[in-house]
Amino acid sequence: MKVVILCGGKGTRIRGVNDDLPKPMIPIGKYPILWHIMAGYAAYGHKDFILCLGYKSETIKSFFLNYRAYTQNFSINFANDGEVVFVDKSGDIDWKVTLVDTETESLTGTRIKKIESYIGDDDNFMLTYGDGIGDIDLGKLEAFHSSHGKLMTLSGVRPPSRFGELECVDGSHITEFNEKPQAREGRISGGFFVCRKELFGYLCPDKNEMLEEAPMRAIASDGQMMMYAHDGFWQCMDTARDYAYLNQLYDEGRAPWIKW
Repeated sequence: MKVVILCGGKGTRIRGVNDDLPKPMIPIGKYPILWHIMAGYAAYGHKDFILCLGYKSETIKSFFLNYRAYTQNFSINFANDGEVVFVDKSGDIDWKVTLVDTETESLTGTRIKKIESYIGDDDNFMLTYGDGIGDIDLGKLEAFHSSHGKLMTLSGVRPPSRFGELECVDGSHITEFNEKPQAREGRISGGFFVCRKELFGYLCPDKNEMLEEAPMRAIASDGQMMMYAHDGFWQCMDTARDYAYLNQLYDEGRAPWIKW
């Protein structure tokens, strides 16, 4: 099953972390968050990716065109016509990555409509954003989608609190403190979707539109949307605080999303 990743947004809320990079290329450890998302899919056997590019698309293209040079040690023999020998192949990947420029100002629904031909004859495809990470069991998500036969499955997650959560008794005595816990009530879309190709029929080719507005409202109204509940880890890299938090988890060896 192909995996479509929306990588074209400008990420204005995280400006200041690294203004030279599009948000999907902002790193967690030594690799961009986009790579972490893709590695998560690959761990479940999904290795055929379609990246919907926009803002600073050349940066993402350069990363994959020069992937081994960015991620591995190598030597250059200038006495032999600049021969390049990679001395460490431990980071090699076996992914297929199709990079499609869906234009800088396109909104999410329009970006997806522009890659319709790349889905081919596949009945279903996976869809996500280039800035959200989680430990969602993608095998169970796929199985749930197959079981109900509806057009779209979205992952319903409990959003992380922006601040520490306090448990108190008698109004003042703190019994428990959780830094940035998962919210205990309510769900939001976690951005990990499985879609039937009929989704493209809900997307207008003649106007710039958000997937999350009229198209998804129509899909829900038609009874064609289901939710896969996920109670584990999920985090979007929206702000500098999120960036610091994700990198702290990675640096401390506590990154729940790493399954490879």
